[in-house]
Amino acid sequence: MPGVSTRDIVYIALFAALVAALGALPPLTLATGVPITAQSMGAMLAGAVLGARRGALSQLLFLLLVAAGLTLLAGGRGGLGVFAGPTGGFLLSWPVAAYVIGWLHERFWDRLNFALSLGIILLGGVVVVYAIGNAWLSYAAPMSYLKATLAAGPFLPGDLLKAVLSASVALTVRRTYPLIVPPRPPSQHAQP
Repeated sequence: MPGVSTRDIVYIALFAALVAALGALPPLTLATGVPITAQSMGAMLAGAVLGARRGALSQLLFLLLVAAGLTLLAGGRGGLGVFAGPTGGFLLSWPVAAYVIGWLHERFWDRLNFALSLGIILLGGVVVVYAIGNAWLSYAAPMSYLKATLAAGPFLPGDLLKAVLSASVALTVRRTYPLIVPPRPPSQHAQP
């Protein structure tokens, strides 16, 4: 892969494995009876810690492993069929979410704080994921987009908690072992 170092490959594989490990955690069931899994937090963390390109590639790798039949999703699911089901859009949104989160973290790297990181993660990890996931849910279920969005509403508290945890982890990694390289400002060329 051009432009991808051995270190990049290790980070990409590590975060794909992290998403798989998050699927092994038992779901947290809210008072409403809605089970919240930790797995979507992997896309949030991948983008916030690895940046746009590596974060998105880690999620693509994870989804390719799932498509190949590995039962890496919460509840021991895997195979191509999971992408055709009502939650398939949420799965397919993870690389996009990781890219958006990573791209924005890269752009705002110099002034990144908890509130900004949380806002970025909420935009990519909740707004983007829900937009894509709800669109697919409305098609696969079938139901209106509004009904699909309302049906996803009970998952919002869990996603907010995952975003807070992801922003905390991202800032800790930024301080201790930053993996994101901020973009260089355009060079100032002297006029002759």
